[in-house]
Amino acid sequence: MDVDVAVIGAGAAGLSLLAALSERTAPDGRPWSVACVDPGPGAGPGRRTWCFWEPAGGRYDRAVAHSWRRLRVVGPGGAEVGADLGSLRYKMLPSDRFEELLDGWFAQCALPPLRVTAVAGEVADGHDRAVVRGRTAGGGEVRVRARWVFDSRPAAPPPARTTLLQHFRGWFLRAEHDVFDPGAVTLMDFRTPQPAHGVSFGYVLPWTARDALVEYTEFSPAPLSRAAYDAALAHYTRAVLGVRAAGVTDTEQGVIPMTDAVFPRRTGKRVFRIGAAGGATRPATGYTFAAVQRQTAGIVRRLCAGRTPLPPRPHRRRHRMMDAALLRALDTGRLDGPVYFEQLFAGNPPPRLLRFLDGTSAVREEAAVVLSARSAVLPMLRTAAELPLLPRRPAPGTP
Repeated sequence: MDVDVAVIGAGAAGLSLLAALSERTAPDGRPWSVACVDPGPGAGPGRRTWCFWEPAGGRYDRAVAHSWRRLRVVGPGGAEVGADLGSLRYKMLPSDRFEELLDGWFAQCALPPLRVTAVAGEVADGHDRAVVRGRTAGGGEVRVRARWVFDSRPAAPPPARTTLLQHFRGWFLRAEHDVFDPGAVTLMDFRTPQPAHGVSFGYVLPWTARDALVEYTEFSPAPLSRAAYDAALAHYTRAVLGVRAAGVTDTEQGVIPMTDAVFPRRTGKRVFRIGAAGGATRPATGYTFAAVQRQTAGIVRRLCAGRTPLPPRPHRRRHRMMDAALLRALDTGRLDGPVYFEQLFAGNPPPRLLRFLDGTSAVREEAAVVLSARSAVLPMLRTAAELPLLPRRPAPGTP
């Protein structure tokens, strides 16, 4: 088949790009012809939960499972910092509901995206077209010719000065008694045993007094075994949260690279990387979904203007530099992670801090945020000074 745009992968980045293109037309006024090459249900990581913050009334709100207007952070000693988000909402978007919403959108399009169920392999670049080759489950060959190809498949991080992993496992819990506060997200609860390098915390998304997603998360060099995650979750839910009896209705688990590597946005004349593979993940937080929307909007603007659709960098250079310093400071042990994050939330109004974490803050706001974490100023300055002298090395496990 021959199309304007081929998208590889139907995760957050791929589906967001399909959705944006379905609402726009090409420079000549016709609908975009788009194909999405993806292995289909059962071949990927399964159900995922994407979280982000934005004002109420967002374009995907019909698929949002739950939202909250309050956040809390709990320090190692149990001190709680609570914050009302004002006009913002912290939103929980399950991948299956997102896909269902977009399927409804696509069904009403004059030219719906073509869904090609196949495992994509080689992408052959060309002068005026690129070709995506793939294999179906039955062994059949698939070839999609496109003017532009956007590849969202996971890729090994490029060489970096620091590479940590945000790795986590979560239980969807149904407690036998009222224990959760459904009005607030516990973004970070540091009443967990801390790793030798990095930081760990509990994360709680409650939607009733008895129902919640509870996760154990680490920023550290290597993932844990499933047994170790379950032991950490059992300790956190029972000893810290006081959940005496609960059933686990579902689980989720993942690993997100946190790295100061510079991800390539272009791998050929007509081939680009998007999503986490294109640098959308914020190195210091692991949040990706909001940056994917900014990246998608930039791509579509350039396509509709008839320009080469090089994906914009989702994060500004100064934010990437601050993230590099934070990752290095955590990895070396210079920075006490729980104290640092507790001071950030205690010393800043929520809208300012969330803009900072999302990478949409202004310079003056960033200065106020940095100075609010008093214990981190000297370690971060020392780390920032040494960064230019450090070599970039391949991430562990990559050639």
